[in-house]
Amino acid sequence: MTETIKLPPPELRDCPAPAKLNLFLHVTGRRPDGYHTLQTVFQLVDWCDTLHFRRRDDGVVTRVTDIPGVPPQTDLVVRAARALQQATGTRYGADIEIDKILPMGGGIGGGSSDAATTLLALNRLWGLGLPRAELMRIGLTLGADVPVFVFGENAFAEGVGEELTPVELPDSWFVIVHPKQHVPTAEIFSDECLTRDTPLSIIAVFAACTNKFSFGRNDLEAIATAKFGEVARALEWLKQFNQHARMTGSGACVFARFPDEQTAQQVLKRLPPEWDGRCVRSLAHHPLAAFA
Repeated sequence: MTETIKLPPPELRDCPAPAKLNLFLHVTGRRPDGYHTLQTVFQLVDWCDTLHFRRRDDGVVTRVTDIPGVPPQTDLVVRAARALQQATGTRYGADIEIDKILPMGGGIGGGSSDAATTLLALNRLWGLGLPRAELMRIGLTLGADVPVFVFGENAFAEGVGEELTPVELPDSWFVIVHPKQHVPTAEIFSDECLTRDTPLSIIAVFAACTNKFSFGRNDLEAIATAKFGEVARALEWLKQFNQHARMTGSGACVFARFPDEQTAQQVLKRLPPEWDGRCVRSLAHHPLAAFA
C-alpha cells in the first residue's frame, strides 16, 4: 500500500501581523559594531497588517501589492522570504499581498511584524518545518524587532532586542496616537545627546511592579520629541488623560493605557483631527503562535 504524502496548502490568506508597544525602552550601552544594547518590554496589540501568500513552484518571490515609497527589493517581507529560501534551499517561491494598515516609521514594528509573519507563514506554506528558534535567528538578520514577533508572546528583551524572556501582562486597552510624522530610527539612535548608559533593570523587579505601565522610561523619547514637534504635541495631549503616556520605539506613535474600552474610546473621540488614532486591545500571544 502506497503511503499518501500530505502536501502543505497552496495558499495561506488572512495572516495577521500585529503591532507592538514598548512599555519602556532603556538604552544600556553601545557595542563596538555600532549596535545599541537595550532593555525593553514588548506588548503585542490587536492592530494588524494582513498578509496573503500563494505558493509558486518556480522559486520566484513577488510582492504583488504596491506600497508607495517601499521598493519590493528593500521590503522586509521580500527580504524575509528570500532569507528563508537561502537558509533552506527550498525550490518554492511565493506571491505575497499586503493589506498595509500599520503606519510606517511609527515605532510600532509594522515592517518587522510583516517580516515575522512572512517567516511563519512561508515556513508552513513551503512545508519546511523549521523550529521557532531557527526562524528567530533568520529574523534577527533582518532587524532587531523581528525575533519578538516570531517568539509569539509578550517579552522582556535584552541584548539588541533578541534575548527574550516571556512576561505576563494584564489585559489592557490602549489609545495609540500617530501624529502623521515619520521618525527615522537611525536619526534618533545616532544623536549625540542620546542617553546610552541607563542602568540595567532586573526582570523580577519589573514583574513585581504594581503598575507595569509606569515602569522606567523610553530613552529615545527626549530625542524624538526635541526633533519632531508633532510627536511632542501628541505626547503632551495624551498625558492629559494618563500621566504615564509615552512614546513607543523611536516614534512617532505615542500611547497610553486605560482601564477599559469605553474610557479609551472616549479619549479617542477627543483626538485632534490632524492626527490618526486607534483604540487597541492587548494580546497575550501572536495570532500565528501555533504556526511554529
